[in-house]
Amino acid sequence: MDTILATDLKIQIILRMNESKERIVKCLGSYNNSTVWQRPNKQLASVGNLVLHLCGNITQYIISSLGQGPDNRKRDAEFSTENGYDVAQLITMISETIDRATEIIQQTAETELLRVRMVQGFELSGTGICIHVAEHLSYHTGQIAVHTKLLTEEDLGFYKNSDLNIKNE
Repeated sequence: MDTILATDLKIQIILRMNESKERIVKCLGSYNNSTVWQRPNKQLASVGNLVLHLCGNITQYIISSLGQGPDNRKRDAEFSTENGYDVAQLITMISETIDRATEIIQQTAETELLRVRMVQGFELSGTGICIHVAEHLSYHTGQIAVHTKLLTEEDLGFYKNSDLNIKNE
């Protein structure tokens, strides 16, 4: 892998992960300690569950695999938990998890980005792991945003300072 390409990949993955972190934290500010655990229906996870799930996934894929830490994930508990963490704790958990993961990505050598390993039963390169985490985080960030819009009936203002009608050059 070209050094410039590896550096740009890391920069772009970290940018997207931090963008998702900011959006999740903003959304969590709309919840109280009860509403954060409410499920819209039996088939949907609560925002609290989604945060636990994201922390578990990011920890397993980045902190445990790329960072060579232990894999202590209890995935089923991410979805079965119905309380036990307040909004402030959830904000701290997701923020610290993403911050630690982005530190690891930044420090990952090119050889580790290319090395294939098993994560959650899947064979992935370090690059594949980074892409998976950014994509998975973004996907669930969108779900959290929808939950929040349903709760607040307000625009979340993610793009309030951007002109999204600007044409490509």
